[in-house]
Amino acid sequence: MATPFVYDKYVTGKNFIGRKAESVILSNLIQGGENVVIYEPPKSGKTSLIQQTIFSMRVAGKQFLVGQMSCMDIRSISSFLTRFGTTVIRMVAATPSEYADIISTYLQDTHFVFDRAHFSETDEVVSLNWDPDDADILAMLRLPYRLAADKGSRMLLLIDEFQNIRLTEDGDLILKPMESVIKDEPKGGFSYILSGSMVNAMKDIFEVQRYFYRHVEHLPLNRPDERDIVDRIVKGFLSSGKVIDRDLLMGSCTLFRNNLWYINHFSAICDARSKGYIMEPVLIEALDCLLAIHEPRFKAYMNDLTTHQVSLLRAIIDGFTRFSSSEVVQSYHLNSSANVKRVKDALMKKEIVTFDNSDKPVIIDPLFEYWVRHYFFNKKD
Repeated sequence: MATPFVYDKYVTGKNFIGRKAESVILSNLIQGGENVVIYEPPKSGKTSLIQQTIFSMRVAGKQFLVGQMSCMDIRSISSFLTRFGTTVIRMVAATPSEYADIISTYLQDTHFVFDRAHFSETDEVVSLNWDPDDADILAMLRLPYRLAADKGSRMLLLIDEFQNIRLTEDGDLILKPMESVIKDEPKGGFSYILSGSMVNAMKDIFEVQRYFYRHVEHLPLNRPDERDIVDRIVKGFLSSGKVIDRDLLMGSCTLFRNNLWYINHFSAICDARSKGYIMEPVLIEALDCLLAIHEPRFKAYMNDLTTHQVSLLRAIIDGFTRFSSSEVVQSYHLNSSANVKRVKDALMKKEIVTFDNSDKPVIIDPLFEYWVRHYFFNKKD
């Protein structure tokens, strides 16, 4: 049954709310030929922002070619390069003969080939006839710039889950030459939007290791305005003949930290379980349903933690921020300040906790924070 609360796919148009300022900024960056990086937790609106911005630019008459690839399943340098090449070539070509011509013209003297048999079986435009070497990597990363210049086209490549490059044999073998190419090539014809949902892994690439420093613009996503969210949810309920108190919705926004994916899913459950005026018991029941859906995932998170990691997570839930203090080390049985550093790094690597600019811990998933506080640690506040 159709619902005004979309949570199963990215949204554009009337369903796109709360990110208008970021959309304007992203549009300006794209038009300026800048490379952009966006790293936010899963289901925080990255794809909706990108797709809405591209849609708006095209409606406004902006002409550019867009390619999109995901690194979600990338585990080798070879697979990254062949997918990269396939995506880029398909931005400007559509037939096997055109694919073969581009590879023979722009990737000559490399190990990249167009294998018709492999293409018919896998739909991959680019194949390798040997393990790629440094020259192959550079040639492939330069390919979109050369194509954009020769075709006279404005090209934009979206790479999703970019942090997974680190899961290949050696991510630096891709990151270093990519940085070199971005620095050397003239700005304007081709650019990237690099996005990732593993916040700490992306921070490590762009903030700790400082790859692409001053050559990629980081676009942070601010928390959507609560009033915009409440207005949209109220209108959604009204469209199905239902009424809800705005204060109840404000409380839901606080619980979910204005995460639109959770809020839309939560609202869809309320919509399906109510008639007429929506009272607080319906919201409590909807929250229980949402927790039941996600509880197996949350239990898996906790089962993957060591005793020390659970203890540090409890200290975070209890409001502590100075974890190396003697009080925290002793009270939570963390052994030593050196051990605290190891445990903290482990929680970050597992993408459970991140730290803001003031080094304050933030549990990344708002519903997980609620569950672990009230169901795992049984806190009553």
